[in-house]
Amino acid sequence: MCSALSSDLTAQAKIRNAAIAHFAHDGFQKTNLRAIAATAGVSAALIIRHFGSKDNLRSVCDDHVLQILVRRARTSAGPVGVQDLSREYLADPEEYGLHVRYMVRAIEEDSSAATTFVNTLVEETEGLFRTGIADGSMRPSSDVRALAVLNVLISLATLTMAPALTRALGYEQMGLDVLQRVGLPMLELYTHGMYVDDTMLKAARTAWEAQQGDHFQRKDIHHG
Repeated sequence: MCSALSSDLTAQAKIRNAAIAHFAHDGFQKTNLRAIAATAGVSAALIIRHFGSKDNLRSVCDDHVLQILVRRARTSAGPVGVQDLSREYLADPEEYGLHVRYMVRAIEEDSSAATTFVNTLVEETEGLFRTGIADGSMRPSSDVRALAVLNVLISLATLTMAPALTRALGYEQMGLDVLQRVGLPMLELYTHGMYVDDTMLKAARTAWEAQQGDHFQRKDIHHG
């Protein structure tokens, strides 16, 4: 079930890794402590002794996976980020994919962990964008927070729709070849954009400003 259950791990780490695997594959509600204990090679009583309850165990798993995903997000923002992530994927593709599935499962179940995941990723992304704007490596934005939300939305859509998107590119499953295939177009999009001029941007701003003007005018008439 879990490739990370090596003999040099502590009992707590083995339980945590086993729980991450079961929660990712089966969901939180369907997973029981006995199954986790069997995978970790411990007793269910030991899980209670270390973590107190399944809810507490899940909180530990949430924190662990979140730290890994945030680190990856920071890594991917660097100039050689795609290469670094590719090397990490090649080092242990099963564990790499497991953490992604855990996050996807949390989002599908609309758990509190999903909210924590998204909020943390948005905060981290916004911080990276503001740093990039300040040091001149990124262009200024009219709304940095919204840009961060959009960036996270694209990333999460890629994760949650991975099977369909992978097939759309002509591959049977997500892997290094898929990551490399989308890596350059993604950076092209972020670096150069898509449109050759600002015609669409100006049109959107004009329409938005007109809509706002109509909205405030209607409010004035209503209150008058």
